[in-house]
Parts: sequence; C-alpha cells; structure tokens
Amino acid sequence: MAKSNKVIITCAVTGAIHTPSMSPHLPVTAEDIAKSAIEAAEAGAAVLHLHARDPIDGRPTQEPAEFEKFLPHIKESTNAVINITTGGSPHMTVQERLQPALKFQPELASLNMGSMNFGLYPMLKRFKDFNHEWEKAHLENSRDLVFKNTFSDIEYILETCGNNGTRFEFECYDTSHLYNLAHFVDRGLVKPPFFVQTVFGLLGGIGGHPEDLMHMKRTADRLFGDEYHWSILGAGRSQISLATMGASMGANVRVGLEDSLWAGPGRMAESNATQVSMIRQVLSGLSLDIATPEEARKMLALKGANNVAF
Repeated sequence: MAKSNKVIITCAVTGAIHTPSMSPHLPVTAEDIAKSAIEAAEAGAAVLHLHARDPIDGRPTQEPAEFEKFLPHIKESTNAVINITTGGSPHMTVQERLQPALKFQPELASLNMGSMNFGLYPMLKRFKDFNHEWEKAHLENSRDLVFKNTFSDIEYILETCGNNGTRFEFECYDTSHLYNLAHFVDRGLVKPPFFVQTVFGLLGGIGGHPEDLMHMKRTADRLFGDEYHWSILGAGRSQISLATMGASMGANVRVGLEDSLWAGPGRMAESNATQVSMIRQVLSGLSLDIATPEEARKMLALKGANNVAF
C-alpha cells in the first residue's frame, strides 16, 4: 500500500441509498447539499463525494442541471477535491449515471468495480413511514435488483472520463471487485496511484466484520503492492468502527450521510460535519495527521481544481 503519514477524509454528502423520510438532516436541495458539503470541508474533509437529488421529493437524479446548482458554489467556497458519482443510483443506466462526470470533468469520480445484488429492503424493518411514494418502492424493489457494472460499463467510464483527466475512487464491494480492478490495471487502462475504496456492510457485498476488512486488505496488498491508497467505507453502524480499524493500519477514511445516518447508537447525525468531526477525533487519538486538499491532490495525482469544467 502506498505510504503516507497523512489521512484523507472523504465525506459522502447525500448519496442515493437513504431517503428523505429517514432523517431530517439528509441534504436534498442544492442549497442544503452545498451548505452541508462546505461544513464538512471546514470540519476537515479533503474530498467531497457528491450526488444530486430532485429538490421536490428528494429522489436521486443524475441530471447535470441539478449538479450545476451546487458545484460552482462548493468550489468557490472550499479548496476540497470534488468527487462526482458515476454510480448515481442502481436503478439507472450507465449512460444516465455518467452524465454529470462527463459534463463537469471533475478531478475525481467514483467508479463501481463490478455488478452486484444491492439489497436495501432490510431498511423497511426500521423505517415505516414515508413522505413520498417513491421511497418505499425504492427499498422494496431492491429485492430483485442487480446493480449493473459490467466490464463494458467500467471500460466505457474509464475511457470517457479518463480522456478528460479525471481520476477515480475505485469502489470495491467485494474481493472480486479488486480482481476486476487488477484486470484493468493489467490492460493498461488504469495507472497508479490507485485510490481503492473498500466498501463493507451493504447487503450483496462483503460483510462488515473485522475479518472481512483484513481479507480485503490482504488481497489488495497482494494485487497492488505499494501502488495504491487504501480507504475504508463502513455502511451504517460499522462506519466509525471500521474506519478506526482501517486508519490504525494506514487507511484513509470515508464518512458521510450517504453511508450512515448515525452519530452513535440511537443518535442521528445532525450533519455531515458531525461525522467528519467524529472521525477526526479518532484520528487525532491515533496520532495521525489529516491530509489537506492539496496534500490529497498530490497523493492521488489529481489534475487540480483549475482544470475542471465548472
């Protein structure tokens, strides 16, 4: 694994998993997304991972016009690296998902490294009342949902976005996704340093047990040696605990309301900045330094904030 004495904190601000009725603190409007992202950057996040939502009902959207409502404001207000999703929502086609990254040519974009079952329906046991008709269907329909990320899809994203100088946060939900990344490395379509975001605890991917984390790290170390930067994403209640374990072994970390709505048992996070502050306190307790946005750019070999199209 690439060595650094600095830890990159990524904050995933809103995502496409949780629905507005689950938390009053989930950013939905462009104004809320911008405000929450800026607060997260001020709290110490070097990278902001961004999705957009329909301002009327909070439904995930990849319409570039919705991203355009908050991207310039965030860029003007922070020095953080802006990471635009190409995952969008599992219910979208790859062409729909790719629109904002193609248009705005960010420094960094997420890239899911394999198809998978994507089960959100267990959340129906915890959340019963919904303000919008689409929310319950969004969860229920995931019983029969495959999040499609074929080799052709991945190659399409690599080539189209890569031609704009965008680099990638490779989201790996299981061991096979690491091997898929190695396949594209072997073909010369991906160049180091690799930013590998190992994702734990989503139904359909690898679990959230510490042994799962160790297995993913061992596999990534064997496949990529010292040419990758490792990051940890724990879904739900495993967010802070897995990030802490990973950080103690040299990982970067990701938090945010996309991945978890919580700030402790039974206590909802009131903002993305709350979770950034929580993990920053952990890192301080481990005597680890936080990477600034410019340090993150250097570590990940990014093209710079002046070379984006927003």
